[in-house]
Amino acid sequence: MLSFRTIASGSSGNAALLSWNGVHLLIDMGISCRRICQALAGQGLRPEDLSAVLITHEHTDHISGLATYIKKYRTPILSTPGTARQLHYRLAGVAPLLWSVPMEEEARWGELSVRLLPTSHDCAESAAFRFDTPDGSLGYLTDTGYIPQETAEGLLGSDLLVLESNHDVNMLLAGPYPYHLKRRVLGDQGHLSNETAAAFAADSARAGTRAVILAHLRQENNLPALALETVGQALAETGCDVRLAAAPRSCPGEEYRLEGALCRR
Repeated sequence: MLSFRTIASGSSGNAALLSWNGVHLLIDMGISCRRICQALAGQGLRPEDLSAVLITHEHTDHISGLATYIKKYRTPILSTPGTARQLHYRLAGVAPLLWSVPMEEEARWGELSVRLLPTSHDCAESAAFRFDTPDGSLGYLTDTGYIPQETAEGLLGSDLLVLESNHDVNMLLAGPYPYHLKRRVLGDQGHLSNETAAAFAADSARAGTRAVILAHLRQENNLPALALETVGQALAETGCDVRLAAAPRSCPGEEYRLEGALCRR
């Protein structure tokens, strides 16, 4: 059985946990080491049980807990080579833990594989992840201004899709952000809007996706209800039966389980 839940999701910090057949992978560590350990304990796990920490990119809301974590625990830190170089520059003592996997290549733990796919963000070499197991597949895509073709092709039809739905364009334009920050969020190296997320979620549903979790919602420029409405309408128009939820910002989300043809929560 493949299980997944978000631990935190938003501009203030991101982390998620994926488990399959005794392999436990943490995706990002953008909250404190203490909160990570508490979340793991809530699942009956210790940091020593983690097989790896996967880092999408080096922005603070994805790595803020790493500096403390690596002083206590020796978990491998998996990322693209570009992100690994940034982690090496920023975090003393991290070098022996770094595990660089080139873009569009795979890492494996038995029959669990993860493939790294390119995203477009204002950082060194950010990545999305495609996880595959005998019990199902999961796509994980956040922090990208648009979805590159090879990434779309790699994630379409994932049984469970974790998808950034960062902002509502109208809320962003009318909101308090300065002009340069609005341009950054809206740009090709920024973040996905609700509308862009809706279009991709619909395409993925037509390709077989059975559940979508909206992630990395921006507190100042989005509302969970608005993101769910926008994406939900697009999914409804496909005629596909797809479960839809928004990841909580600062607490663990529901657990999703993939087992053969079933997706439960």
